[in-house]
Amino acid sequence: MNLAILIFVGGILHFGILIASALVPKVLDWKDSLGKLDGLSRQLVWVHGVFIVLVIIGFGLLSVLCANELAAGTFLARAVCAFIAFFWAARLVVQVFVFDAKPYLKNAFLKLGYNGLTVVFGYLAVVYSLASLVG
Repeated sequence: MNLAILIFVGGILHFGILIASALVPKVLDWKDSLGKLDGLSRQLVWVHGVFIVLVIIGFGLLSVLCANELAAGTFLARAVCAFIAFFWAARLVVQVFVFDAKPYLKNAFLKLGYNGLTVVFGYLAVVYSLASLVG
């Protein structure tokens, strides 16, 4: 399989991550949890969340619409892919070594989703790392 196809698949996976992310406020009961915070702190959580969503949308769109260019090995393509790889590698480290999601994984669907996201984060880190080394 060529690198452009792997990047394109990565782009699609970004949108899958967003679908999973839409479940977070309900699963983590943000209405109650964030309701205990002062207004500014609550707004900061939501604003940071929205900006992360925008970044993931950007990664997905770049990957779907510009997969061939990202796989081309130009300096800019390699730099963009290196940033995306770092982003997802860091997210994978947080997923594996920082988060303790066990109390929230109350059914098979949530366990499958959490573990599936871990695999996706690994895929994205590896694919974009490979793309950053091309050239």
